[in-house]
Amino acid sequence: MVERVQLILLPEQAADEQALRKAAAGMLGIAPSRIHGHRIVRRTVDARQRQPRINLSLDLYIDQGAEALPSEEGLFSYRDVSGKPGVVVVGAGPAGLFAALRLIELGYRPIVIERGKAITERKKDIAALHRNQGLNPESNYCFGEGGAGTFSDGKLYTRSHKKGNISRILHLFHLHGAQDEILYEAHPHIGTDRLSVVIRNMRETILKMGGEVHFSCRMTDLIVKSGSVKGIRTSDGKEWRTDAVILATGHSARDVYHLLSCSGYVLESKGFAMGVRVEHPQALIDSIQYHRKERGRYLPPASYSLVAQAGGRGVYSFCMCPGGQIVPASTSDGELVVNGMSNALRNSPYANSGIVVEIRPEDLPESMRKEHGVLAGLAYQQSVEHLSYNNNGGHGLAAPAQRLGDFVRSRLSPTLPSCSYLPGILSSPLHFWLPEAIGHRLQEGFRQFDRKMHGFVTNEAVIVGVESRSSSPIRIPRDRETLQHPMLEGLYPCGEGAGYSGGITSSAIDGERCAEAVARQLS
Repeated sequence: MVERVQLILLPEQAADEQALRKAAAGMLGIAPSRIHGHRIVRRTVDARQRQPRINLSLDLYIDQGAEALPSEEGLFSYRDVSGKPGVVVVGAGPAGLFAALRLIELGYRPIVIERGKAITERKKDIAALHRNQGLNPESNYCFGEGGAGTFSDGKLYTRSHKKGNISRILHLFHLHGAQDEILYEAHPHIGTDRLSVVIRNMRETILKMGGEVHFSCRMTDLIVKSGSVKGIRTSDGKEWRTDAVILATGHSARDVYHLLSCSGYVLESKGFAMGVRVEHPQALIDSIQYHRKERGRYLPPASYSLVAQAGGRGVYSFCMCPGGQIVPASTSDGELVVNGMSNALRNSPYANSGIVVEIRPEDLPESMRKEHGVLAGLAYQQSVEHLSYNNNGGHGLAAPAQRLGDFVRSRLSPTLPSCSYLPGILSSPLHFWLPEAIGHRLQEGFRQFDRKMHGFVTNEAVIVGVESRSSSPIRIPRDRETLQHPMLEGLYPCGEGAGYSGGITSSAIDGERCAEAVARQLS
């Protein structure tokens, strides 16, 4: 017999097999010896009270052994698609990879075109970034196998429950090597170190089933005939002919937006967000969130999610990385962009998060809107990234930084605390040079955050500039039913770069949706 129970336990009880079974048996009024096994269905941490608790949903196997889980391979009907009709997928981020895998299930041969390098070679270019030894504009934290998501933590939490089957996405990650915990944690997380292996395994599945993956191959043009896409041209001079192109190029592929705009194809402005990375000692965040001096061995590194209103715009935390580090996310020389990541164990002594300000198209300078039209948001992003670069004293990818308390009080920081950002940080008055629409709202947002998390604003924390790639300021429009661009039959704008997702899981869901739309159109 299988019985599902809900338990609320102390952290040390939840970590002790005997204590857990004893509590479960007590709830059912049976002897613990009758419980032959259990499976975690859901686990959350409730830290709202002085004493944190672990909420568990368990399947208990009473008077019988635990049944094996159904094979995940049975959930995904992959087949050999060698010789089947080809579909070009531009971009090997989560949207592109999941689109490719779904195409295989549907009987089509994916041809994945990725401007960056494969994981192993990409890691070498990222190591050079950490040593401040120069930027490869085609292989960095944004471009390469797995996209930006590979090296930005691997958080799988999403609110996009209405857009697709989240459980299916999690199981596909698990099938390719992600840890068991992602199937039951309330806020699943793979970790950059583990995710790079998972992504490589996904590529191997694509190749094994007859698909293609081409690296260091950047799309330079669309092949269009009578309003229909017939393929793409790439930087190596090749043409890839197909009746369907899934465009999953990510939010940092600015050349793609310029290509579409210059060719006269419709784009749309949309809201986005920009701000800074803030980094605290993880122990400080733990003490605030868990109401105790030390976290202890049974609780995970604490996280937070904060939202405020300042000057009529939202200010909020984004991509919070407990036990993580700040990383350089620039894609061109002369710009300075930062992001955050953490490994599976989240064992860094630092906690960082993007703190960003909502920006609407009407907030952009009028002169910029007149000059750049629908691309004004891109121009604004770049202007702030250049500003950040110009305030680092000419030290390559070393980032301008300021103690958080000093920033909120508009004071200079004569010294800076230690920081996880490996290219290095330099003291800079961000309160002075950040655009007023961003800087002043950030200051007010931090004040409100401190009232919610007393002790959040402290000079033990440091802000690092700038966090500017949380979302794209451009949407590539598509028909609601066919998911094709309204002016280009056969072009399927997809994922975060097209403006239809925000994060790994929602991008994966959108990739599958676009693959299914392609199959409907070509069948």
